[in-house]
Amino acid sequence: MTLPSPVFAPGAAVIDGVDVDAVAAAVRDCAGVSGLDGGQHREVATYLPGRTVQGVVVGGGRVRVQVRSRWGVEAPLLAARITAVLAPLTGHHPVDVVIADIDDPPITPPQRAARRERRAGPSPGLPPA
Repeated sequence: MTLPSPVFAPGAAVIDGVDVDAVAAAVRDCAGVSGLDGGQHREVATYLPGRTVQGVVVGGGRVRVQVRSRWGVEAPLLAARITAVLAPLTGHHPVDVVIADIDDPPITPPQRAARRERRAGPSPGLPPA
C-alpha cells in the first residue's frame, strides 16, 4: 500500500505547525499596529526559500512578533490584543510581542502653522522677536 505524499502549497510557510504568513497577516490587521518590524539589521525574520517574513520568528517552541505601534496606543493593550488574535493560529506556542517602535504623533493644525512661520521667518515690517 502506498501512502499519498503530503501536499504543500507553493511558498507555504509553516514552521513547527505555525503558518508564519497567517501570523504576519493577523498582526498587520490588528488595530493599533502600524506594521511588522524586522529590526535594525532585519534580524527578526523568518527566512524562507526566496523570501523573508519580517517581524515574525518561530523557534524554540515560541512565536515572536515584533511590531511598530501607532501613536497613542497603550503598549499593554496592544500586546494583549495581538496575543489574543494569534491564539488560534499558534496553538500551544507562547507568543512574545515586542513593540520595537512607535509612529510619530500626528501633526495638528496649530503645529503646522508654527512650522510654516519658523521656516518663513519674521513678517516684513515687524521688528525681530
